[in-house]
Amino acid sequence: MKRLLMLSAATVLAATMTTTSPASGTTAAPRPSVAPHGTLIMVGGALSDDNAEIYRRIVQDAGGAHARIGVITAASLPPSQDPQAGRLGAANSVTNGRFYVDILKRYGAGSVQWIPVDLDHPKAADSREVAAQAASMTGFVFGGGDQYRLVTTLLHGAAHTDTRLMATIRARYAQGALVAGSSAGAQIQSGPDMVTGGASYQGLRDGSRVGYFDDDRVLADLPAGGFGLFTDGLIDTHFSANGRLGRAVRLAADTGHRRVFGLDPDTALEVRPAGGGGRTLRVLGRHGVSVVDLRAATVGSREGRWSIGGVRWSYLTDGAVYDPAAWTVRMPSGAVPLATADRAAASPVEDVFDATVADHERFSLPRAAVDLAGAARSVTVVGHSYETTPVYAVVLRKAGGFAAYRVGAAVAFVGLTVEMYALPAAAAVAR
Repeated sequence: MKRLLMLSAATVLAATMTTTSPASGTTAAPRPSVAPHGTLIMVGGALSDDNAEIYRRIVQDAGGAHARIGVITAASLPPSQDPQAGRLGAANSVTNGRFYVDILKRYGAGSVQWIPVDLDHPKAADSREVAAQAASMTGFVFGGGDQYRLVTTLLHGAAHTDTRLMATIRARYAQGALVAGSSAGAQIQSGPDMVTGGASYQGLRDGSRVGYFDDDRVLADLPAGGFGLFTDGLIDTHFSANGRLGRAVRLAADTGHRRVFGLDPDTALEVRPAGGGGRTLRVLGRHGVSVVDLRAATVGSREGRWSIGGVRWSYLTDGAVYDPAAWTVRMPSGAVPLATADRAAASPVEDVFDATVADHERFSLPRAAVDLAGAARSVTVVGHSYETTPVYAVVLRKAGGFAAYRVGAAVAFVGLTVEMYALPAAAAVAR
């Protein structure tokens, strides 16, 4: 069973911004071995209750049977705004906190406590008592919902400075504690230019806008970002399930970022400290992590509309390791080059961003890419947007540097070239 905690970016926040100064002189609990910084685990959302690989890794990285984990569900709707509050099946900050406490204990955590911060208690994050509670933790888990609620509750509004709680979490992370999060809880780890909403088609057509909007089709950018614990590229979640390659590429191009990490549901990116101050990024889970490389990308205009070419897309599955400093991938042991068949790639995809998919299980773009990778007769495959004003085309091309691998039952690939542009009106009609 999956516990879905993602909420629309159109949710209206009824928050009170706090303006209290961050804590000073907070004393962190000692830790036997001090790392340059702790481990960060970012999950793309929809983490299944039975995903033992990810849950056990979260617990293990926090200390296992000796772990003291703090659960933060401030991204969730608070009980005062939940019409189902007090009823069976309610999903708000309190009930979601209980869920995480129970499941982390089930997977072996020694101690798990809910940290009582949400939109019903916006000043709690500056409480000395709450900060003291966090100071004893060896790990923190952020639940899903809306990442802007976490900006509202754990940071000081437009000033974007830390509350006492966030300052304590940051200090504990610097001393080696785990920070993990799913969906909004992963997105909030972003550095500058955190996405706060938007869809691929409207993002490609209209570009990004600064701020937070009630319309979840608007590609929204928060320039100050989130907590800034992950700065190797932009982050996007529910990536393949919600067809977010288009919005990720447009936001990165608009804001000057060269790389995006797109996290699929039920899949995590584990970020560990490495020698020389570097980091090692490892993929965990059932689907994949997209690494979108814009170093050679060229932005232009076709049919009077925004276009881009030269984007490189890699799709990494369980066990793959990425070095962000070198921009290189190491496949897991047992990975073998993908055998190709004497066939052409399947017909073009007509809803390339999965705009009409209700169950978010189609993953049209990765499926098209894997089909192309295994087709010896094809070099390209073209997908189209479902929306028609205008129709956007997405071209996937096997070019120099492309490679694909069989990793167990999964297929991973590196270096697929992507181009996105609007079709002429006549071509759209003919299609």
